[in-house]
Amino acid sequence: MSPKFLFVYTSANKNLKGGQTGWFLPEAAHPYYKLISHVEIDFAAPAGPNPPVDENSVRTFKDDEESVKFLKDPEVVSKLQTAKKLTEVNVDEYDGVLYIGGHGPSIDLPTDVDNIGLANKFWAANKIVSAVCHGPAHKRALVGVTDSNGKSIFAGRNATGFSNAEEKILDGVESIPFLLEDRIKELGGQFEVAEKPFSPKVVVDGNLITGQNPASAGPIGDAILKSLGL
Repeated sequence: MSPKFLFVYTSANKNLKGGQTGWFLPEAAHPYYKLISHVEIDFAAPAGPNPPVDENSVRTFKDDEESVKFLKDPEVVSKLQTAKKLTEVNVDEYDGVLYIGGHGPSIDLPTDVDNIGLANKFWAANKIVSAVCHGPAHKRALVGVTDSNGKSIFAGRNATGFSNAEEKILDGVESIPFLLEDRIKELGGQFEVAEKPFSPKVVVDGNLITGQNPASAGPIGDAILKSLGL
């Protein structure tokens, strides 16, 4: 029986400045095509079906083969249209979770009670908890998750995510509630970054797997496969 993984998307379609946002296309497409031949994948979001894609990511990656394929893939389209609400997810069915990035996750997931509860259940069950770029609101989505002692899952652990430098280069600081790098450090995490902004960086610390940016989306799929023993 194949392992089963959950992709969690944002349901937020506006950033703090009122601009359109959502989940970042290659950060879903690249790990999806790394995993789908080996792993069964379900989609979920706070509001359920049709989580909004960041339209800028569609334009930016219009020449990226896997990103273009993802939006036209009948199986993917069906999964997006029938995405579960977070309240409908049974953690026992899955081997792990991947939080898909974009600015959207920093808007809704960190304060979503259902998401925090869901991520806590994955962690408590010793399953893989992974996130790429802003997915730690993926990682931002994970900043409210604690271990059995009530400590942040980042405390004393190595992790990465979209860096302050990358956020400033893209002029995104005022569009989100907090800077991920700062928050993970505040929670006691050891924040690692690639040598150059927007270069691939994946950090594995036990069951916590984090990727820094869009370039890390494919590599995080590889890291998940390795953690699954595939």
